[in-house]
Amino acid sequence: MPQVRANGIQLEFESFGRESDPTILLVMGFSGQLTMWPVSLCEGLAGKGFRVIRYDNRDVGKSTHLMDAGVPDIAALMGALATGAPTNAPYLLDDMAADAAGLLDAVGVERAHIVGASMGGMIAQLVAANHADKTRSLTSIMSTTGKRDLPPAKPEAMAALMTPPASTSREDRIEAALNTWRTIGSPGYPATEAELRAGAERDIDRVPYEPTGIARQMAAIIASAPRNEKLAGVRAPSLVIHGADDPLVPVEGGKDTAASIPGAELIIVPGMAHDFTAALAPVYLKHIGDFVMRVEGRA
Repeated sequence: MPQVRANGIQLEFESFGRESDPTILLVMGFSGQLTMWPVSLCEGLAGKGFRVIRYDNRDVGKSTHLMDAGVPDIAALMGALATGAPTNAPYLLDDMAADAAGLLDAVGVERAHIVGASMGGMIAQLVAANHADKTRSLTSIMSTTGKRDLPPAKPEAMAALMTPPASTSREDRIEAALNTWRTIGSPGYPATEAELRAGAERDIDRVPYEPTGIARQMAAIIASAPRNEKLAGVRAPSLVIHGADDPLVPVEGGKDTAASIPGAELIIVPGMAHDFTAALAPVYLKHIGDFVMRVEGRA
């Protein structure tokens, strides 16, 4: 896959469809590599007449890992957040949004439909708010504004996400990934065990183990301010998709996101939680595809 230099770092990306078609930029969430966007979704959107770009955020996959930035103390950051004390992180979600905008510049795309999931939804929101000139539309999936009084993740979901593997062995890392997806997976669109294992093996075998990067990403989430005021200024057509059964980012986060963006459309999917199973890919394809085609005037 190719790389570009954007916002001072290297970003790994992959493109589907014709370069001459309108672009959809897919922004993945916390600790997720570009491979977590289903190929069937990417190819399906390309088949609707779009160029689709998925990429590795900074500190995951094959993009730049900012090792020199050190390892943040997540427990201390969480404590500071709880007490209202100042927080510091190696970078913020605004910096990751600037990465996305820089990637578009680097590949010669003037404006794109920005689609983000979970932390990627937070980044996508900030692309729309901070880089309006790069934003044709915004789709925020299974995400939130970061408003402090929204319901938190269920304890078991947060524990599954944050508990490190028992060791750095391949099998222990696979087992940790399987436990996470079993915990936050969609009850109405479940993955098979074979699908879960294949996805875990794919991502674990793609790059060497480097856990400090995901700590820096988590620090960026914790230290970034709520986005409600910024979202009030978004003028791009916007869609919010959220699972009714999401244990990691409760559905109130999606509702607040839609309420914060003037004119945003909200779709709540029963049985959907916080994942990208093969069974869910057609649901994403329909909602995202229908929306971006309407924005392009092709309905």
